[in-house]
Amino acid sequence: MVLPTYGEVARSAGGAVKVSCSVNGEPRAADGVWEGESLLYMLRERFGLFGSKNACEQGECGSCSAYLDGKLVCACLVLAGQANGREVVTIEGLDGARVQQAFVEAGAVQCGFCTPGLVVATHDLLRRVPHPSEAEIREALAGNICRCTGYAKIIAAVQLAAEPSPPQQVDR
Repeated sequence: MVLPTYGEVARSAGGAVKVSCSVNGEPRAADGVWEGESLLYMLRERFGLFGSKNACEQGECGSCSAYLDGKLVCACLVLAGQANGREVVTIEGLDGARVQQAFVEAGAVQCGFCTPGLVVATHDLLRRVPHPSEAEIREALAGNICRCTGYAKIIAAVQLAAEPSPPQQVDR
């Protein structure tokens, strides 16, 4: 997929641009966006969405994971202008309650800095592979770094999230 260039974004004086996109289902716009500004910066500093974390700024740690038009991206590597006219979903807008609960139940949350990125990456994996093997889990989370723990509890959390939901009782 070819991402749009800044030629498709409304320019203003001084090289700044206006970026309009949908974020977590809501239309959002940011004026005065610097041409080199990352999507992560725009999400955190312009839109006040602090769930995606700023750690490496090199796409190595996964703490800034988000969806751009339904594809998992490292928001630190995407230019804000590339989101113009597109759909962005962050941890704040994710329907990830089941994944989040599994991380808590498995004890996979320590300092919490990497957790949003791991939850988004797990959500993405389970959309594509509802019942992944341990090898598939390891591969899907290979771009996410947790500095506090080994990955055993994180893998257990993904396996827990992948379990079928128990049937809900209907009161009669």
